[in-house]
Amino acid sequence: MKKIKDGAFYLGIVGAFSIVMYWIVVIGAGLEKDRNIIIRQSDNNQWQEFIAAMQHNLQHPLAILLAQIVTIIVIARLLGWVCKKIGQPSVIGEITAGIILGPSLIGMYFPEFSEALFPAKSLPNLQFLSQIGLILFMFIIGMELDLKVLRNKAHEAVVISHASMIFPFALGMILAYYTYHSFAPEGIQFLSFALFMGIAMSVTAFPVLARIVQERGIHKTRLGTVVITCAAADDLTAWCVLAAVIAIVKAGSFVSAFYIIALSFMYVLGMIFVIKPFLKRVGDLHGTRENLSKPIVAIFLLILLLSAYATEVIGIHALFGAFMAGTMMPENTRFRSIFIEKVEDVALVLLLPLFFVFTGLRTQIGLLNDPYLWKITGLIILVAVAGKFIGSALAAKFVGQSWKNSLTIGALMNTRGLMELVVLNIGYDLGVLTPEVFTMMVIMALVTTVMTGPALTFINYAFKTKVKEIPVEVKDVSKYKILLSFVTPESGKTLLKLANGLTKKSANQSSLTAMHLSPTNELHHYNTEEYEKEIFKPIIEESQQLNQEVTTLFKAASDINIETADVANKGNYDLLLFGLGESIFQGSLLGKVIGFTTRIINPEKLLNTVTGKEKLFDNSPFDESTKLILAKTQVPVGIVIDKNLEKIERVFIPVFEAQDVALINYAQKLIQNSGAHVVILDASGQIKNNIAAIEKIRMIQQSTPNHIVLQNERVIEKTFLQHQDVMIISLNSWKKLVDTKSVWLTDIPSTLIIAEKTEK
Repeated sequence: MKKIKDGAFYLGIVGAFSIVMYWIVVIGAGLEKDRNIIIRQSDNNQWQEFIAAMQHNLQHPLAILLAQIVTIIVIARLLGWVCKKIGQPSVIGEITAGIILGPSLIGMYFPEFSEALFPAKSLPNLQFLSQIGLILFMFIIGMELDLKVLRNKAHEAVVISHASMIFPFALGMILAYYTYHSFAPEGIQFLSFALFMGIAMSVTAFPVLARIVQERGIHKTRLGTVVITCAAADDLTAWCVLAAVIAIVKAGSFVSAFYIIALSFMYVLGMIFVIKPFLKRVGDLHGTRENLSKPIVAIFLLILLLSAYATEVIGIHALFGAFMAGTMMPENTRFRSIFIEKVEDVALVLLLPLFFVFTGLRTQIGLLNDPYLWKITGLIILVAVAGKFIGSALAAKFVGQSWKNSLTIGALMNTRGLMELVVLNIGYDLGVLTPEVFTMMVIMALVTTVMTGPALTFINYAFKTKVKEIPVEVKDVSKYKILLSFVTPESGKTLLKLANGLTKKSANQSSLTAMHLSPTNELHHYNTEEYEKEIFKPIIEESQQLNQEVTTLFKAASDINIETADVANKGNYDLLLFGLGESIFQGSLLGKVIGFTTRIINPEKLLNTVTGKEKLFDNSPFDESTKLILAKTQVPVGIVIDKNLEKIERVFIPVFEAQDVALINYAQKLIQNSGAHVVILDASGQIKNNIAAIEKIRMIQQSTPNHIVLQNERVIEKTFLQHQDVMIISLNSWKKLVDTKSVWLTDIPSTLIIAEKTEK
């Protein structure tokens, strides 16, 4: 009845006002009297007019800009994803995307398409938008710098960092001396050209380096701490030096740049003694996600914009102001993490790729059309690698690092990536670098970044018999070792309860390791320790309640599934436990890595599966991530379906196949360690025909009477499963339950699915 009333009201309102509007149009036509109204006559060229109108719309500046953004994001994310798959930083793919879309490839072979997508008149809009992305990115980089780490490890960091800058800086100026006449722009002083060649040779890509260190799993080692600190000090110093170089280039001499440098010094003092205390006060009052309201976010973004504006007006570039604003943010890591989350998606996913493509549009590899030019390019690469690599390695060796660590530091500090492109674009905008030199230097940035991964692999290979950075745990045959791979603390607690049930009374003969793997680009190096502390805190508290000793393992990885299998295999564990669906590591070509997804199997979904309304895990008992771990892991795997597991007192083990007999071993461990009562259902008579299995059950009965029961009935009461705490089942048997849509699935308790090494 209510729907009829609502429908009648709707029709009445629409009808009445339609009549009113029609009446106004009719009487309004009378107002056209004595006016020269042009009435467009219909003709046969309507289709041509429509096409012309569409072409006009496509050429509108906003339409062009939106088309550029869509194309850039798709190509950049696609190539970035490809590079991650082959072990290279995603920034390489994004830079390559810029070169592909520029005159070096698309512009050369498809000039009409290039001119339509990137007309010359549209480039200023693209440039300014990319500059906004850079400003936000430099703000993030400033926030990622942990100045406390710099203060605590200043000695080693300053020595290695400054040596890694001064050596390539000097070599860059020497190179400028020999290339000035042939490659310096007309009207540019040697001082300006030499300073930019020097700074271009001496920068390090701090963000890329930090991600590589995390991905390699050395961020918590002494080497990782040293190299992160060196890169941070390098970044801070490089931006200060760059600001001075820009001031000198714009002024023309050291003396003329004095006023700019003096203003810059006053600006820095104001940021440190006025802005920083103010931001700290605001951050202390609004340091949680709930308190960080939009007006508070507006205050911090306003400080960012004012800081960038001030440095641009002073003459040392807006990017320096953005960087300084980031370093002045409250040092509360939780606050910085929350704020970075608000900024980085727009900055890194939407706006920053525009900068890469704009750089690619400036990069004209076709200009290097002479073997001599390629020789100069090779010389630039050689000088860049020698200066940064050798300078860093020798300085690291001087302060007491081993040769392996010294060479590793040199290889990492040689990474240039995005920071190099920022410097090069500033030099290009100032007219210090010609298109040819700009192209050569972009190629150098690509080469030095690409070579970092292979160089580290080679160094590790060369020193593998001499030095072990991370000692590999040797399997102790007397211990039963379990690896728990968890995503959320709650799932980790469930895995720990189950592992404790298998080892509680045999602590001296067992060891538990709780592992949490996090996607590399989901972490910021500055808050890794706090994140690790928070993720493991509930696990440690649970272990204390259970009186169970547990070792924690935290790693950043680019591929969670492969890393999980790799850790299990190298550690020679006896059992790997993880939650069903928890190991999912999905990447999106159009966005950042999504990370983990936890699927809780609820009774409703299981019921829908049984009745055919819903297919469990996409036509498979497991998702692709779980299947990948099963395929890669060489140790027994336990897949846990958590149904609010609280205790392990009643355990049910169905035996359907001959290999299921091995599950008696888990029954024995649960009985001995947690006093569980186990019911084994010999559904297909596999146990009664296996003398060894019968004997083992008798031995268990003799040592712990009334704790194990063997049943031969093929049918069990429906309520039986509902009263069990845990069901242990083999992988193949679980697959059959799902494939046959067994009615068991609606009532199963928490379930441990065991995949032995021989199971596929």
